[in-house]
Amino acid sequence: MGDPAGIGPEITIKALVENDFDNLRIIGDRSVLEKTARNLKVSPGDFESAISPFVLDQKNVPPDVVAGHESAATGWASAEYIENAVELWRENKLDAIVTAPISKNALAMAGYKYPGHTEFLADLTSTKEFAMSFFADKLRVVLLSTHVSLRNAIDLVKKESLAELITFSSKELSRLLLRPVKLAVAGLNPHASENGMFGEEEEREIIPAISECRDRGIDVSGPFSPDTIFLRGHRGEFDGVIACYHDQATIAVKSLSFGESVNVTLGLPLIRTSVDHGTAFDIAGKGVADASSMAAAIRLAIELSNQQDLA
Repeated sequence: MGDPAGIGPEITIKALVENDFDNLRIIGDRSVLEKTARNLKVSPGDFESAISPFVLDQKNVPPDVVAGHESAATGWASAEYIENAVELWRENKLDAIVTAPISKNALAMAGYKYPGHTEFLADLTSTKEFAMSFFADKLRVVLLSTHVSLRNAIDLVKKESLAELITFSSKELSRLLLRPVKLAVAGLNPHASENGMFGEEEEREIIPAISECRDRGIDVSGPFSPDTIFLRGHRGEFDGVIACYHDQATIAVKSLSFGESVNVTLGLPLIRTSVDHGTAFDIAGKGVADASSMAAAIRLAIELSNQQDLA
């Protein structure tokens, strides 16, 4: 259910009350969920029928935790939910994990050094090669870098790392979609540098990476102007778009499909989906959080799990 002081408990409850899901397990604190349900005016009957049967009560949130206020206690609780989810997966009791948002600062306050869910789950599953991606219907975007400064992200656009990501994305998206995929690569600079007029990265790093991957038989093209390629992907022209840095991907995804896009970690031995937003401490406890991305994340996890079962 994510950070207990964020909007995770609220969107979890709303997603279950507003949709007909089954075979779920909510890993979280029952007292927080019950308090949140009361604040949302969810009837006791609806809570007992739509939510209560799914709760695996962790009993790890102190009674003085206040919505909207991050702390070491909430960071520790949210970390424990993640650890317990992975353990249940190891025991073959879960097919997929859907995560509500956590606070990176609260995690750090609790002594965890992970910058987010992606790195935390990769460590717990001993996964060395992984990538953050976003699915929004026909638009699927894979990120070359995630939570680093823009200055550092530019320095990370290198032929070797980009070729590795293209190869990895082709393999992982083909595995999830159960078919060969067609990829596009976004340029780093305006208009993909216009043949070197606005930067050297395309000619020096990106084009050689694409050429190398095409020589391996991967269906990939580019680099394309970053101000249009994501729309082309959204229209179904490509199965996946490689983005050069975090906000290049997320601005496009959230502008086109906010509330409908889902964060998917590629490369893990388990299916993991998540919402496309953060803890939103500023509105936590106010009952106004939008649960559409959580519902979309649950639906995609079910869809991908069912596909893998049929494979």
